[in-house]
Parts: sequence; C-alpha cells; structure tokens
Amino acid sequence: MTATIIDGKAFAAGIRARVADHVTRLKEESGITPGLAVVLVGEDPASAVYVRNKGRQTVEVGMNSYEHKLPAETSEGDLLALIERLNADPAVHGILVQLPLPKHLNADLVINAIDPAKDVDGFHISNVGLLGTGQKAMVPCTPLGCLMMLRDRLGDLSGLDAVVVGRSNIVGKPMAQLLLGENCTVTIAHSRTKNLADVCRRADILVAAVGRPGMIPGDWVKPGATVIDVGINRIPAPEKGEGKTRLVGDVDFASAVEVAGAITPVPGGVGPMTIACLLANTLTACCRAHGLTEPEGLTA
Repeated sequence: MTATIIDGKAFAAGIRARVADHVTRLKEESGITPGLAVVLVGEDPASAVYVRNKGRQTVEVGMNSYEHKLPAETSEGDLLALIERLNADPAVHGILVQLPLPKHLNADLVINAIDPAKDVDGFHISNVGLLGTGQKAMVPCTPLGCLMMLRDRLGDLSGLDAVVVGRSNIVGKPMAQLLLGENCTVTIAHSRTKNLADVCRRADILVAAVGRPGMIPGDWVKPGATVIDVGINRIPAPEKGEGKTRLVGDVDFASAVEVAGAITPVPGGVGPMTIACLLANTLTACCRAHGLTEPEGLTA
C-alpha cells in the first residue's frame, strides 16, 4: 500500500479562495471589510518572515492588514495599551500577537488581554474554555486546518479511534477537543506514554504534534490509517551542502507512506493550512461581530 498524499498547499489555496469570495460579497452587500491586526515584538527572523507572509495573504484575499512592529524592549504596559486600542477599533476584527514574545513579557497576560471575539489565534482562556465545553469559540488555526483536511478525506468521523501524540495548548489539546466534537474516541498520548507504539497502532486517525523529528516510524501506523503530521523540525542536510538543513515531520514519512491510507507531507501538508485558517477565523470573527451569517465550512 502507498498512501494518498494530502496536499495541504492545494487545500490551503482552496480555503483562501473561499475566504476571498466571501470577503468580496461582504464588501458588495454590506460595505464591510474584515481587518486583521498582527503585532510583532522584536526582530526574531522566523517570526518576521511569518508576519510578512500573513500580511501578504491577508491583502490577497481582500482584507485589511494592520501590522504593528514594536522594538524588543517594548514594555508590557505599552504592549497592553496597544492591544486595548485594537480591541476598541471597529475596523479590526482579528488580533494576533506573534509568539514567542521577548522573555520580559508575560505571554499569557498579553494573550488574555485580547478581546476573545477578536482572538483569531484561539489562545485566550475564554476560547479555550468554550472549545472545551463544546460551545462556539474561536478555534486555534493549526488544529482547525487539521480538522478540515480530515473531514475532506474521511467525511463523517463519528466512531473513529483517534490518537493525538502531543499535549501542547496550541495543537495537541485543542485537536483532541475538536475530534471529541466530531464524536471520535480520542486518546491524548505523549513522549511519556507507556507502550506508545501500541497506542498509535490502534488509531484510525493519527495526529503527530510532539516536535520530535521522525519519532513515529511506519510500523507504529495502523494499515490504512489517516496520518496528520503537524511536526516542523529542521535537521542537518549535509547532502545540500555544509550547514544546510531540511524540514521533516514528527512521522518518518518514507516508512509511514507505505502503510497509511493517507498522510500529510512535511513540508507542504499542515503548514500552509495555518495561515489559511487564520484568514478564515478573521472572516468568521467579522461576521460574528456584525451579526452576519458565518461562512459555511470554514470553522469547527
């Protein structure tokens, strides 16, 4: 068996096209343009590239992009004051503070200062609680993208055995909540789970989000399972030249692709879905703010 490759890049392009169509209708019918504000503190190179990509894609789908780049020494008070202004700005429907923040800033305090209705990252404690109790929430982007791909691949997820390897607040825990909401039987596993290989082998849906390159080999995968690899790990690639690296996932792709029914590659799988779902969340937040019908299929 050779698995079907789930093309996250193409899937994300489809999501962005749907968002763009809905944004166009919003402008024409209601005169409303969704707005996304992204706050970057400091000059972390990876964060700067990510923020630049977010801004570009926001504009490409017809939304307003508001970028706030602050020096690394910005005080907590000044950052919280900016968030307060963005909370009060009716042109801003989504607010994202790029993580990680400089060490002198309390990330939890900053995230929880964002209006939960504008928290398009889905990290505010109110949205975490709403998601955990099955209520309408802003859903974290990466787990939302994973769920979209699973629905597209499998249709009804009811009754399937799902294993999420990883327990982070950003991916593992919200992914488990989303799968519970789809009536899966869900196990959250991690690096300290006893008999982890056996736990993984029973999964119809296996989501790897542990941050360890190639941790899950093909013989941990149930034949025919759907594998969603969230891991993005840089490892040395001497074949490319001295000091070069390449991206790999948490799953050993070469062995898993021979066993799984479907699998996301790294790169080109889950990664592109994250920004696409950020745009979808901003559109959803805008529609909720104005009491308009939410776009179908773009949220949990």
